[in-house]
Amino acid sequence: MNKYPAELSDIELYAALKLEKSISEKAFAELYARYSPRIFAYCRRILGDYDRAQDAFQETFVKFYNSAQQEREMTNVPAYLLRIARNLCLNMQRSDKGHTSLEEYHLPSSIDMSLDKQELLGLITKAMETLPLEYKEAFILREYEGLSYQEIAEITVTSLSTVKIRIFRAKQKIRDILSPYIADISKH
Repeated sequence: MNKYPAELSDIELYAALKLEKSISEKAFAELYARYSPRIFAYCRRILGDYDRAQDAFQETFVKFYNSAQQEREMTNVPAYLLRIARNLCLNMQRSDKGHTSLEEYHLPSSIDMSLDKQELLGLITKAMETLPLEYKEAFILREYEGLSYQEIAEITVTSLSTVKIRIFRAKQKIRDILSPYIADISKH
């Protein structure tokens, strides 16, 4: 590795994970730095609980590192990491049915935020928690991760039309839940 890790592409870094220990550690550290905030945020939004999200997040990077030791062609590191995280979160959801801790994990910790904004963000969080998992996941991947419909279809292994329907229905459900609150605000 003649370049600094920050100068390498994701694909080059992934390939470097198979090299000697000092090189693979630097490559892993760079990929971790690039994608850990995004992956943890995804796990946190899907699972809704800090500790469970932390477990899924750590397991994601362990599986990612181990996958590099196998013969695998890598074309999109962030999508691959999201797919691993997705599978782990779905497995945790299935094995832990009914366990949902509704923390204030979507709310920014800004003290000067108006009470109305805090209340609205809390309502959005609660509305998202009521969504079926497949709607919630598609919504999070689109609105929080900024993925295209095609990328979401690839990660969730569903059709493009299914992704569009899920996101539409998620937005519709959130809008329905928030409409009384928004109507109340517009009166003032």
